[in-house]
Amino acid sequence: MHISRVDLNLFIVFDAIYTEGSVTRASQKLNLTQPAISHALGRLRQMFDDPLFVRQGHTMVSTPLARTIIDPIRRSLRGLEVTLNGVHSFEPATAQKRFNIALRDVLEATILPPLMLRMRDSAPMVDLAASHVERRELETELAAGTLDGAIDVLLPLSSDIMHTRIYSDATVVVARKGHPDIKGALDIDTYMKQDHILASSRRRGPGLEDFELSRIGLERHIRLRCQHYFAACRVVSQTDMVLTMPGRYAHIANRQFDNQILPFPVEVPAFDVFLYWHANVDKDPANIWFREQVMQSVHD
Repeated sequence: MHISRVDLNLFIVFDAIYTEGSVTRASQKLNLTQPAISHALGRLRQMFDDPLFVRQGHTMVSTPLARTIIDPIRRSLRGLEVTLNGVHSFEPATAQKRFNIALRDVLEATILPPLMLRMRDSAPMVDLAASHVERRELETELAAGTLDGAIDVLLPLSSDIMHTRIYSDATVVVARKGHPDIKGALDIDTYMKQDHILASSRRRGPGLEDFELSRIGLERHIRLRCQHYFAACRVVSQTDMVLTMPGRYAHIANRQFDNQILPFPVEVPAFDVFLYWHANVDKDPANIWFREQVMQSVHD
């Protein structure tokens, strides 16, 4: 089938139905009538000789073929959008746009406040949506344009995903003020004698600090495993347990608890944090501006 015989607007409808899971919501998103969306879906079904979506209750569930073609279609639509937008400069003061970025909750607390402070003044009508995205899905979402960027540690991604280091962080240990064994200093023997908290979104497995300890033949006792550093910091403030965590977030999370924040007693390399984006938007004025805001807010 030659592309000259294809209405490219059909692919915009296809993407909307796939994203929304509903003809009604797709029509609202595209500001089209439901009959117009249904007519476009009929043409798509004829074009691909496949139903593409099957109704289950109130949801339109994609067929295997639809799931196969959604990523290349999204990449193509994103490429066209970037090409069209690339001929114009991005004016943040008057732009009406929403950027979508993936980052983990620890990074939200350190990056979002200064970022929104910068955007509040320079881009009053630009919105930001931050979400957690599984690392195995990150490259697909960046390629599809459903994410404008992502912030994470160094990841094994393809050459289509570009990245730059935005900061390095140190590992620290948090203990309550008045801890009977820890008074402003911490050596490895004292550290190993304590009961430890491990904050992780995973249900099992060691933390990064455990890998470093294992290099010198040490294994600490994990008394509590929880999901969030903030909750762990509160537990630390009320017990004699200690917590190992990233330094930047430690200073934010412990302001109200007045816990001690001490260097990790083993020499370990700082861990780097990177900003990721897809090569398709490397020259996109809007994405360039957004990346600059992220990097400047980290330095601020």
